[in-house]
Amino acid sequence: MVHGPTSLDSHGGTMRLNHVTLIVTDFDRSTAFYRTLGLVPIVHEPPRYARFRCPESDETISVEVTGEAPAPPRAQLYFECLSLDRTVAELKAKGVTFEQDPTDMSYLWREARLKDPDGHEIRLYYAADNRLNPPWKVTSGL
Repeated sequence: MVHGPTSLDSHGGTMRLNHVTLIVTDFDRSTAFYRTLGLVPIVHEPPRYARFRCPESDETISVEVTGEAPAPPRAQLYFECLSLDRTVAELKAKGVTFEQDPTDMSYLWREARLKDPDGHEIRLYYAADNRLNPPWKVTSGL
């Protein structure tokens, strides 16, 4: 049975995403990659676990070596960049390889695509107001 929307509580407020953990195979290679992207290390516990904060916000991502082979990538990570083209050029100068250069997409975002060393798909993008308010935004409750 489906009930109305629920507001989940997190210490008295609305629930929000804390972080995403990626299962990786090589701690040093993965931590170097995410540092190169510009993420700020906040936990560094080799050879198993590291967590990074986005440079100008409090969103975090972590990497963990579990000893298990990572499953095929099933998620795409999106990092918004206000100066996407400049960011991509700076990363390329540091040796980061992109599968797609910044491209204007049909869903009104400008997006570049790459993969981390374990094949996790990453999108660097700029969407401006279209991230939360695309022309096709749902305007009534479902």
